[in-house]
Amino acid sequence: MAVQTNQSIKPVDIDAAPHTAAVADFIYSPPGSAQGATRILVKPNLGYPKGPPVTVGMSVLSQVLQGLRQASPQAEILVVEGVCSKLSLADIAGKNGLYDILDKGMVVLDADTLPCVAYPNLSPQPVRYSEMWAPKLLQEVDCRISVSAFKITSLKKQPLVSATLKNLYGLFPRAKYKARSAHSRGQLHRPSVPQILQDIYFSIGHLFDGGVADCSQKFISKDWRPDVGTGVEIGHVVWGHDLLAIDRRACQLAQEPVANYLDPIEQLRQAG
Repeated sequence: MAVQTNQSIKPVDIDAAPHTAAVADFIYSPPGSAQGATRILVKPNLGYPKGPPVTVGMSVLSQVLQGLRQASPQAEILVVEGVCSKLSLADIAGKNGLYDILDKGMVVLDADTLPCVAYPNLSPQPVRYSEMWAPKLLQEVDCRISVSAFKITSLKKQPLVSATLKNLYGLFPRAKYKARSAHSRGQLHRPSVPQILQDIYFSIGHLFDGGVADCSQKFISKDWRPDVGTGVEIGHVVWGHDLLAIDRRACQLAQEPVANYLDPIEQLRQAG
């Protein structure tokens, strides 16, 4: 049975327009839900044992964590990720320097070890899933933030943008969504990632209070591999309250075509 969450999509107001800043000038301004929060969930893009631009930069993530700490000095801040590697999250976190930027009230949690529940898909036109399993923790915190890299891979000869929405793939349990490889979530690539992103947005994406796209560089892969490619300097960070608006602005800053999942999701959101 699906967990009972808020059965409507949060309306997007005029204040949802994202902010941009040069990396050197980036100071994170958290959403209102972070102010005085008891528990905050941060989902960084740290699924691979490689540094930026394959994963989010520690300088950007550190600014996010500092901004959240200033907004809520007493909050427990939970850094939650599910990896796409043979290495453990603890090994990847250590290799990438995550532990060096945490304070005593910040905890790293492996999403694959957390109890999960089914979140209803609130889309008026579900693609594949009427509900999706993800950590129960998502409904037990006061604020949820997605902190992503900006990456472009190629699937079925089509470019695939990975930013704050695609970053949420790491929250889904590999044991349930794996396909040929136990290290990935291959079921979430069928019939296509852009289509499954619709189901993801309307199951858990709409719950997120904000996001940050680290556009210090854009990562470009010649094929499907999200950890083999090259970085191109952009030098900016995008953040705000609406994951879709952040991803759209990140594409514009990167001088890339707008991600092909954005318009369909926005149309469904308006229809709902």
